Formats: sequence, C-alpha cells, structure tokens
Amino acid sequence: MTKPTVDQGHRSRGTRVSDPVRSARYPKHPERGPKMLFFSGGTALNGLSRQLKAHTHNSIHLVTPFDSGGSSAVLRQAFDMPAVGDLRHRSMALADESMPGSLAVCRLCRHRLPQEVDQDQLRITFEQMVSGNHDLIVDIPKPLRQQICAQLQSVHAQLPSDFDLRRASVGNLILAGAYLNHDQDLDAALGLFSELVSVQGTVRAIVNDNIHLAAELADGARVIGQHKLTGKEVPPIQSPVSQLVLTSSLERWLPVQVGIERATHELIAGSELICYAPGSFYSSLMATLLPAGVASAIAASTAPKILIPNLGSDPEQLGMGFDDSLRILLKQLCDDTRSISDVLNCVIIDSKRGHYASDISRDALRAMGVKLIDLALVSDNSAPYYDDERLLHALLSLIE
Repeated sequence: MTKPTVDQGHRSRGTRVSDPVRSARYPKHPERGPKMLFFSGGTALNGLSRQLKAHTHNSIHLVTPFDSGGSSAVLRQAFDMPAVGDLRHRSMALADESMPGSLAVCRLCRHRLPQEVDQDQLRITFEQMVSGNHDLIVDIPKPLRQQICAQLQSVHAQLPSDFDLRRASVGNLILAGAYLNHDQDLDAALGLFSELVSVQGTVRAIVNDNIHLAAELADGARVIGQHKLTGKEVPPIQSPVSQLVLTSSLERWLPVQVGIERATHELIAGSELICYAPGSFYSSLMATLLPAGVASAIAASTAPKILIPNLGSDPEQLGMGFDDSLRILLKQLCDDTRSISDVLNCVIIDSKRGHYASDISRDALRAMGVKLIDLALVSDNSAPYYDDERLLHALLSLIE
C-alpha cells in the first residue's frame, strides 16, 4: 500500500495519518476491530464491506430504506413497509459464510425466483419454501430452517392474490416476514436477519419510517420516488436537483421531517471513523443525511470524518462538479452551531488514475481546513473504480 501523502498546512482534528503497520494488526482480532461508520445505500459499498469482515466485526452501516423500484417496490406496496433490498444487500456482504449452516442460508437469501415462469408455478415454488421442502432449504440446519420458514409463513399468510413473485428476492421475503412477525419493527426484523446470516457488523436503516425520497429539479419539475432519480429503471433526470426531501406519499408531494432514533445517534457519536461513502450522490449518500439528528450526531463524534468522492459519472449529479457536491453536503450538515471541522476533516482521492466529474479544488479545501489525501486507490484490476482493499487500508490508517 502506498504511504498516504497529505497536503501541508493547518492540521484539523482527526486527520492524522497513522502508521500503516497498525492497520495490519486488525485482522488478528477483528472482533475487537474499529467502529467504522458508513453513510451509504445501494450496492456501491458491498465490495468494501466484504473486505471489512477480515479487519473488524464492528463496522456500522446506516442504509437508506427509501427504494421505490424493483422487487422492493412490490413488497412495499403489499405490506406498507420500508424498503429492505439495500439492507439485505449490505447484510449479505457482511455475512459470515464460514459458520455452520450459514453458507446454505446465504445461498437461499441471495436466490431470486425466476422471471420467465407463470405465477401459478411461482406460487407452488414459494409454498415449497414456506413448508421447508424446497431444495434450497432442506439442507439448512433445523433451527435455522424453522426460523426461516416462520418468516416466510407470515408473508404467505398475508400475500395479496395479485402479488407478483417474478424476480422476488427470497432474502427480501424473509425480511418482510420478520417485519410482520415483529409488529412492523424494522430494527427487530434486521436483528433476526443478522442472526440468520451471521452479520459481522451492524446494519441499520437510517430511519424506520415507511416514507419516500423526492426531489425538486432546477426546472421546477418534481420527482417522487427514489427509482426515478437513479436513472436505472427510468430515463435519467434532465435537470439538476435543487432540493431533496422525504415525503410521506409516493403519489403526492407531501414533505415530512423524521428523526433518527437514540440508538442510531449513539452509534454515530461513538464511532471511530465516519465515512461519506461513494455511491449515488442523492439516493445513497444525501438520503442518509436528511433525517433530523444526523448532523448533530456527526458533530458529537470526535472521529475523523472522511469524504470519498464518486468516480466517473453519476446520473444524479447532472451538471455538478466536486465543488457543487461539497457545497450541498456541507449545507446539509452545517448550521450556526456546527462548523465545517465538526462534520468533515478529510477528502481522499486518486488524482492519477481516478476520473472525477471535475477537478478537486485543493485551495478551496485548504481554506476550509479540510485535508486532501492523494493515494493510489485505483488499481489495474479495479479500474475505473476504487480498489476495495486499497480504499479500506487508507481508511484504517486514519483511525487514531
């Protein structure tokens, strides 16, 4: 790993680059590893999460539950619940597949029902899973199999007659069943799911409310629903985002303010490193920073706060350069009681091989007291993306 280089000048709190030998010690005792907290969603951080397991079992992942597309949308409509797809993805990335029975459980949770099969056959397949007779379930140890079938039974009992099982994620169905079995308590559902797949870390939704993401664009148009922002299921937005809000309805613009729970505040405030992770800028990163209490919890932490800018082009960042992204991030987190140094200490880039939307303004960062660390983070194997192992070691080296 290349030794970090840091811009000279004023040194803000939490930005000391530690001896890289220290990061090599973590794999010896990952159960005592650092509390590294990531604000993110989607799948962009899953590769890094798989690397994390060898270094710490104490990482914290605050994930968006606002997805309104794909199979998550079908579940949300059927059971009036938050989205669980991104939470499942992250949990699976952190799963310990070496535990007895875990490999079979993970295989089941990653399985999707086929697309090109009629609904009657899909119902038969699902009923086989509910009864524990499906090929993917029979080899799971009995206690785990009984737990899984209990969650699937709850879904089956309340499944609408017109529910579309095509491409349904079995892991999402298990999470939905746990949500129903625990009186619509998403934290409890995630706790049970974490035990089933032996998650080596903590995965939480940033809030547990059944709400949606919405944006007002620079041309005055309003977009309601996360899936309409990402450019994956519908054409990309044609005008830059001017305002991001949470709304109580997927059909109407009904902005709502929600706050994080005490446990979430404590996880943020007690973390040893906070990372604003790469991924879809609005639907993955900014969405996790919207709820009330997030910014104050970040400021309460004495940990280094690190921004890793996106590489390449993000459809959500239409017309935006790095300076624009930084301004929007800081506007969300700073106010009269919180300064830049309270919420951001360092930006990590690879200026040689990383392709960013615009030049990184070194002078502007220096004026803010924010360090710019320039590392070889893109490898031959990972290009044009960050190398997960290199990125992880860079983050570990910043923990004091």
